[in-house]
Amino acid sequence: MTEPSTGSGIPASIRRHLAQIVQNVGTPAYVYDLAVVRSSFAALRDDLPVGSELFYSLKANPHPQLVAQLVALGARAEVSSIGELAVALAADCPAHHVLYTGPGKTPEEVEEALNRGVRLFSVESVTDRQRLAEACSRTGTTAGYLIRINSPRGSTGGSLRMTGRPSAFGVDHTDIQALDRLLRPLGRVRPVGMHTFCATNIAAPAALAAEFEQSVRTIAAIAGRAGFTPDVLDLGGGFPAPFARPGALPRHPYLKGAVDAVLDTAFPDRRRNGTRVVFESGRALAASAGTLLTTVLDVKRSGDRTFAVLDSGVNVLGGMSGLGRLRSPSIVPVPVDAGTASPESRLTTPVTLVGPLCTPLDVLAPAIDAPYLHPGQVLAVPNTGAYGPTASLLGFLSRTPPAEVVLDGDHIVATGRFELRTQEVTFRD
Repeated sequence: MTEPSTGSGIPASIRRHLAQIVQNVGTPAYVYDLAVVRSSFAALRDDLPVGSELFYSLKANPHPQLVAQLVALGARAEVSSIGELAVALAADCPAHHVLYTGPGKTPEEVEEALNRGVRLFSVESVTDRQRLAEACSRTGTTAGYLIRINSPRGSTGGSLRMTGRPSAFGVDHTDIQALDRLLRPLGRVRPVGMHTFCATNIAAPAALAAEFEQSVRTIAAIAGRAGFTPDVLDLGGGFPAPFARPGALPRHPYLKGAVDAVLDTAFPDRRRNGTRVVFESGRALAASAGTLLTTVLDVKRSGDRTFAVLDSGVNVLGGMSGLGRLRSPSIVPVPVDAGTASPESRLTTPVTLVGPLCTPLDVLAPAIDAPYLHPGQVLAVPNTGAYGPTASLLGFLSRTPPAEVVLDGDHIVATGRFELRTQEVTFRD
């Protein structure tokens, strides 16, 4: 089980290793605790219908240690690139436990995924299905696919809406012509089910349940009209988790009953038919496991505002803020090293947290109350295990990427750092 966090959202194991981590790898540094990963997986699995499958979305955090831990716990892998696929396979995830998704798959990556053993894809259009069929023909393989549906809204919740409006994702639930084509086999590929993903980070319990219920009803209506019996019902995710601020991972005790009820109504033969019910999550499985350590470089006044400059900017955290990953007041750091601030240096006005990048867009928090800030202060930003470094602008200004440290309770099991470099590409005349 997870260790208590000391009330600030920072796992006690990270506090115990703080000095050692800062001394050896410096800041910025992400620290992940595998004990928290195990706790998060157990919690979400227990809140889902019995027998359902849980896929880890590697886009949230593809760190090999986290992926390997989740695979060992029984998670399958949802990937959207050959890079993510390579991580999943290296973590001993069987290729037949991988779902390959994404609205813009190239012929080359589809063929490579097939050659590596992937046999389940989510297709987002007639063209996407055609590309899969052609790749199967070239490689002499067969594959099943889920039809991704752009379904109606079930609620107004979520940070990022994926359905219920014009979208690059999926086939509109009203596009009968496209759905009829996709519900018929083509060459070496055949439909095996349907896939929805309504929105991300749906905080309200009733809204999350309503989204899943709407997805089930939409899939049932499409399948019933076409006389299609799905083998797989992928209902996606949307499970919430606090981001870059203290807070506990929410539980969903209501969800199991709500989803089971709508499934039993819409697909009364699903248990007898062995229908697979699938959920996906990245944020809820990884977020609580990560903490970003950062250092205050400067505190300065400009006009009527106070700015604290950190060694972590949008190149380290929050590079996807323009897509709604961060919302005002954005990050809420926790002091973990008291330092030597004098009483006179304590701040009495709201502080704007910025990073070290030479752009006015490098803002992590427009105004927070943080009277403890002073140069040299080490801060921890909790709940940053999902959408941290790989969702940031790592290449901007060519600064050294953050270190990553993996703990398992009292043991440091891995340390490393991203490397950005240019590789030569063979060019043929």
